[in-house]
Amino acid sequence: MSENDVTIHPTAVVHPQARLEAGVRVGPHCAIGEHVSLGRNTRLESHVALTGWTEIGADNAFSPFASVGTEPQDIGYNGEPTRVRIGDRNVFREFVTVHRATTKEHRLTSIGSDNYFMAYAHVAHDCRVGDRTIFLHQATLGGHVAVEDFATVGALSAVHQFCRIGRFAFTGGGSMVTQDVLPFCRVVGQRPTRVLGLNIIGLRRNGFSNARIAALKDIYKIFFFSGLNTAQAVERIEAECPPGEDREEILRFVRTAKRGVVKKTADAWDSE
Repeated sequence: MSENDVTIHPTAVVHPQARLEAGVRVGPHCAIGEHVSLGRNTRLESHVALTGWTEIGADNAFSPFASVGTEPQDIGYNGEPTRVRIGDRNVFREFVTVHRATTKEHRLTSIGSDNYFMAYAHVAHDCRVGDRTIFLHQATLGGHVAVEDFATVGALSAVHQFCRIGRFAFTGGGSMVTQDVLPFCRVVGQRPTRVLGLNIIGLRRNGFSNARIAALKDIYKIFFFSGLNTAQAVERIEAECPPGEDREEILRFVRTAKRGVVKKTADAWDSE
């Protein structure tokens, strides 16, 4: 058997129209539907269910009982051919679920590359997940949620429909997120969720310099502690903080928030 062979366990059920590229491994008791495509060297351990109009890239790994492409949990869905699209090198651990989209937005649930989904994580219909994110155990997205690159969604966290988690943001375990989480921040808690500070550890692990982190602190001191409302804080940041990629990203994120942003701070702000 060469590395380019497709191997399918005798107990697996693979529709003859499914598209499996070289090196794909399908383990015992897996089920692959008619409109599914699997990229090179993707591995299904056992009892994995892939259905719907689902496109999966190369070098992905699926643990037992992962399920991708099933119908959205939306009472308005009527069987339309909506899609799931997944990039490369993602890990889907046990019982992870990803639902295909509704017809209410772009008809697509999308996941980028190099993401890690721990056991029981859930990506609902019409969600958009970027690259290099981490979903801890039972992290749950409602429909139409956007999780941007390098974000972490903590264990047992739930993100409300239509919310966004910004780049390099971190939600602590058990959080209930009902507004957008600004890029580079850490939030935790319920009723309300509170901002703890910058995601310092995550930023340093990803090569942020001390100067870059200091500039972010200056921006967020104005945003969170100036006593200004959001519009006034944005104006002051534009006037006082030097232009740069991070500043523009934060301002753009705030201006495009439809549900508002998590702004209430914890009693003990982490100023490390």
